[in-house]
This record gives sequence, C-alpha cells and structure tokens, in this order.
Amino acid sequence: MVNRSDILWLGVSAGVTGCLIGGMMLGLGLDLIVNGANVGWLLLLPAGPVGGIPGWLLAKKLARQL
Repeated sequence: MVNRSDILWLGVSAGVTGCLIGGMMLGLGLDLIVNGANVGWLLLLPAGPVGGIPGWLLAKKLARQL
C-alpha cells in the first residue's frame, strides 16, 4: 500500500533530481552555445524532457508497489 509520505517523497526526489539533471544540461548547453560551439544545442534542446525522466521512473517504481 502506498502512503501519503511515499507520494510526498516521490515529488521531492523527482523535483530535485530533475532540476539537477535538466539544469546541468541547460547550463552546459548555453555555455557551449555562447562560446560558439553549435554542439551545445544537443544539450540545450532535450534538457526539459530529460529532466522529467527521473520523476517518471520513480513514479513507475511506486506504481508497481500497488
């Protein structure tokens, strides 16, 4: 059975890991673009969706406990 605290910790951990991963990709991509390396777009464009993947994986793991 999934408790309310499990859902709370899912949100906290998904938010923190998503922000860390997406933010690092965004920052590195912007730095590369500003310095003239077009390869930075490969990091910048998928930063948002990739930031959501850890939350999705954690939610799937929690859903399996039902």
